[in-house]
Amino acid sequence: MSITATARTASAAIDAIERLGVRETFAKDEEIYGQAEPVQRVYRVIHGAVRTTRLLSDGRRQVGEFYFPGDVFGLETGPDHRYSAEALCDCEVLSMKRSAVREDVAAADLQRMIWDATIRELDRTQEHVLMLGRKTACERVASFLLDIVGRNGGAGDLPMSRQDMADYLGLTIETVSRMLSQLQSSAVVEFDALRHFRIRNPQAIARLAA
Repeated sequence: MSITATARTASAAIDAIERLGVRETFAKDEEIYGQAEPVQRVYRVIHGAVRTTRLLSDGRRQVGEFYFPGDVFGLETGPDHRYSAEALCDCEVLSMKRSAVREDVAAADLQRMIWDATIRELDRTQEHVLMLGRKTACERVASFLLDIVGRNGGAGDLPMSRQDMADYLGLTIETVSRMLSQLQSSAVVEFDALRHFRIRNPQAIARLAA
């Protein structure tokens, strides 16, 4: 498919979601859907950010993923949600019934967009597993910061807390804080606020992330 055709397909799919979807607002930490609830809708972030989390039987929490404006989430291969989804900050999402996808005139475009989003989700999951299994604490944090910049259009904004980062990276909050301080003292990144940073040495952080 050509770039022009791909863009037309994406535009048609987004138009269909806007037409069929319902805009909903959620306050910080408010639940969008719960772990083990039936899958009924697909979601797209309009403003703000969303995290998915899973509670283990011993009470520990694993953060599965973070989603930013334009991202589609709530995609599952089974009938129930494996993770819950919560607003990281005050946010707005567009939700659409899965059944509506099959009935709309733009069904093929919608299915294509959902399929593409599912493939990206699988790719990110595989990268996450590799990171947790093979990378050092510093490499994990560097990879995370680089990923945030890439997904936010070059902006180093962190809507998530240090605890969210720790639960995503499989580290303690103390280790995350120590690695962030290490990267800043090494002039790899610079924090001008608690939740905003800029990359000072792109080559260095790329080496760590790789």
